[in-house]
Amino acid sequence: MQKTMNVGVIGLGWMGRVHLRNYTEMPGVRVAGVMDSDPAALDAMHKQFGVPVFDTLDALLAQPLDAVSVCVPTVHHLPVGLAVIARGIPLLIEKPLAASAAQGRQLLEAASAAGVPLMVGHIERFNPAVQRVRELAAEDKVISITIERVGPYPPRIQDVGVIRDLGSHDIDLIRHISGSEYKKVFAVTATTIGKHEDTALITAEMENGVLGQISTNWITPYKSRFIRVATTTRYIEANLITQQVKAYSRFQDYNDHYTIKEWPVLYREPVRSELTAFLGALRQGTPMPISGQDGLVVLETIERLGVC
Repeated sequence: MQKTMNVGVIGLGWMGRVHLRNYTEMPGVRVAGVMDSDPAALDAMHKQFGVPVFDTLDALLAQPLDAVSVCVPTVHHLPVGLAVIARGIPLLIEKPLAASAAQGRQLLEAASAAGVPLMVGHIERFNPAVQRVRELAAEDKVISITIERVGPYPPRIQDVGVIRDLGSHDIDLIRHISGSEYKKVFAVTATTIGKHEDTALITAEMENGVLGQISTNWITPYKSRFIRVATTTRYIEANLITQQVKAYSRFQDYNDHYTIKEWPVLYREPVRSELTAFLGALRQGTPMPISGQDGLVVLETIERLGVC
């Protein structure tokens, strides 16, 4: 019988609440406490889930904890992460790892020195559609990866621009699917709503020759999430919202047609898969599914784009 794991959630914004709900539904997991500076958020979560609530980080970290999710705004990742690491508590930090590559390195160095497992929440790696695309891409030589991730401006995001918020998903996914590092990467951006960029077009060449392109913005009135992968034998398209994946054969000019293979949608909530993988790695003593180094590479790539 597996040991019950005591977990905590730091930050009760939208993503923190998703983590909390999933933890409360997972077998072998007990929520030992949640922390936020907003009394109304604490009261709401206590009433909804009956979990212990704390209004200071020290109070939460004084509880017996086997793991925590850090879901605070990006600007607070460094101080909160360092406080958790100082207590020797394994942590999952929501993406991006930190507000800058320098801060990300501080977190990695502290975790390494203390021997504390650290995972970065690049949640799209756990999307079943992404996992299928990666499997299909691995069967052939990839030529290019094109990703569209657009939607309306989110008032809850005030501390970073669209590249760090939305684009960071896809900077990670191109590296993940191509199995290669960035050789060249460029971006053009525009700012029309807030103080940070809200539109970006990113173009890249990977070390293995794969070409990458990301279109992301906060000015589209609807959400759209697509990955399209061209290989030497087929064209793969995935809708990350519906989790539907299609693969098209090459155009056969001698008989004027192509074939389409579609995989049935077996919807899984990526956050549940992510948290299960995180706690599973802790239970088994295996490496984190998404390492701190993975998160750091994303930050370093963003800084190569000249994004502050």
